[in-house]
Amino acid sequence: MAARTLIDMPREVKRGEAFEIRVMIGHPMETGYRRGSDGERLPRDILTEFRCVFEGEAVFSARLYPAISANPYLSFGMVADRSGELVFSWRGDRGFAHTERVALVVV
Repeated sequence: MAARTLIDMPREVKRGEAFEIRVMIGHPMETGYRRGSDGERLPRDILTEFRCVFEGEAVFSARLYPAISANPYLSFGMVADRSGELVFSWRGDRGFAHTERVALVVV
């Protein structure tokens, strides 16, 4: 399943200067507690984990639970001292896995 993601961050930053990364992914986040029109419970379908890695080093990670809204949005800060690649990964129920990669240039 292809996911719609939005990653908002500068593509170029100054060495040692803090910057913000904002990510959002399109996902229904069904809790498993609601009932459908037939009265049966809708199966749980949530994202359970988010992780951001820069050149093999974890920058930020989060565990997600049923209380998180649809299309989860996360924001976190980072400082880089060298150029490299950020890898954003989401994992969830039903074998969901999605990864995005973004190059970061440090000047």
